Amino acid sequence: MKYKRILLKLSGESLMGNKQYGIDNERVKQYAEDIKAVHDKGLQIAIVIGGGNIFRGLSAEKSGMDRAQADYMGMLATVINSMALQDALEKVGLKTRLLSAIKMEQICEPFVRRRAVRHLEKGRVVIFGAGTGNPYFTTDSAAALRAIEISADVVLKGTRVDGIYTADPEKDPNATKYSEITFKEVYAKGLNVMDMTAFTLCEENKVPIIVFDMNKNGNFMKIAKGEEIGTLVMG
Repeated sequence: MKYKRILLKLSGESLMGNKQYGIDNERVKQYAEDIKAVHDKGLQIAIVIGGGNIFRGLSAEKSGMDRAQADYMGMLATVINSMALQDALEKVGLKTRLLSAIKMEQICEPFVRRRAVRHLEKGRVVIFGAGTGNPYFTTDSAAALRAIEISADVVLKGTRVDGIYTADPEKDPNATKYSEITFKEVYAKGLNVMDMTAFTLCEENKVPIIVFDMNKNGNFMKIAKGEEIGTLVMG
């Protein structure tokens, strides 16, 4: 296997499957099985999930809600998604720990970096909930930050598309995919990979990013083995 420790970033929207809102249990089950297959090969896996399938802070702000209040509500949505994935992972036989940046002792542990690393070393899948615990930061930023804190080898961003394109492939049929691109090229071309805070954190700490289609069975395993799936962003 190419990597020892990875940070998997999933969007909240990815958990919807074909639904318009909420959580598709079949999609979550598929993710759990894919994660188990990779974990069984000996990889240490940490996960960050967004909350957009339940609540989006930015959208609420545009409709008049206080931004900080809306962002905290979005953080709670990520914990709901994290709990759903935790349940699915445990149903396929994995040991997990959910660590939250906001204290909720009855349902998850508070985030402590050393504790998170120890869980990974013991073979548990670690899920980080509630983003960074601060408003004005996205779950992309949380994924980048946690990846750096746990010394992950790579950030894997699972999306609906199979990589980074010259334009939105869902809107432009002539868009072409990059197999590999540098951080500087992403800046220069104005490509939308992650929010700028997250992207800069990864660049400054030399953490590569791979954007790939998580919905296709087997892609996660192929990346873990080092196959060229999706788009690699590195220095």
